This record gives sequence, structure tokens and C-alpha cells, in this order.
Amino acid sequence: MSKVLVETSARHVHLTAEHIEILFGKGATLTHKKDLSQPGQFACEERVTLEGPKKSIANVIILGPARPATQVEVSFTDARTLGINAPVRESGDVAGSAPLKIVGPCGSVEIAEGAIIAKRHIHLTPADAAEFGVTDKQIVSLKIESERTTIFDDVVVRVNPNFSAAAHLDTDEANAACAFGVCYGEIIK
Repeated sequence: MSKVLVETSARHVHLTAEHIEILFGKGATLTHKKDLSQPGQFACEERVTLEGPKKSIANVIILGPARPATQVEVSFTDARTLGINAPVRESGDVAGSAPLKIVGPCGSVEIAEGAIIAKRHIHLTPADAAEFGVTDKQIVSLKIESERTTIFDDVVVRVNPNFSAAAHLDTDEANAACAFGVCYGEIIK
């Protein structure tokens, strides 16, 4: 059996250095709050508000470090609340995705694209992938045993030496599977 840690990836924003300065002021940088499971990634003290055509969502966390492109990751529920048509995509694949307004304490940014619903995925190192018998970009299923045992199909495997083994589900998916606290899933090929 191939079990991997399952984590909930709640709504969050990745910002460019330029957008950090617009939202938080000239010379602003992100303030490290806590490390995330993926090496080099961290939650920030700073928060923003997402404004869609329908409603807003306040107090949205920013993940650091700064990125080459601004990206907003939300759940389907969030997208409906905001009134946007965010596509399901792998992180970084934002071409033609939903527009959105991001508001900070010092300014706002309107992105023409960049709002997505992150495709469920599993981060693995090359050694982990070899042990589990999977390859980069392979599509697998993930079985989570809980009060509401669920099998998620169409889960993309992402292999990189800088990763730490973990499956990422959005809030809607984690809630549907009762994947709370420390939870593991079985990779099914």
C-alpha cells in the first residue's frame, strides 16, 4: 500500500514583488509567519481581500516567497461566492484563468487572469515517486479512509527533488472526505 500525508490547501494568494509593493507599500516584503510542509514555502503575516463581481472574501492568507506571477487559489465554493468562473488547473497554469481584484491596506491590483481552483495533486521527491511506482504528471487516484471514505480520481503526481511528500486537496474536497487533522491517503494506480 502506498500511503501519503493528506493536507488541506485552503484559499491563498501568491504575489509578485511588484504586487506586494502595490498592496502593502513601497519597499514592502512578505513577513514570514510559519513554514509550510513544502520546503521553502511559508505562510505570511500579511492578508488581503479578494473582490469578485458578486462578493468579497476578507483575510486571505498570502504564501511566500514572492513569485514570478500572481496567482489566487480558491475552492469551487469560494469561486461561487466571489462570482468568478475559475478553472481547475495545476498551480502556475493561469493562462486564460479568471480575473479578480486583490485589495491590500495600501492599494489594490486587478489581475486579468490568475484565479484558479487548484487541481488536486501529490507532491513527491524522485525517491518517493520510485518507492510508490509513479512518475511526474502521472494521473492516479487517492483513497482516504474516514467517516466518509472517499476515492478521488484525476489526481496529478508532481515530482521534484525540492518537494516533501504530501497530497493537497482544497477545502471543499477535504470537507467532503472528512480529511481532518493528521490524515493519510492511499495512492491507487
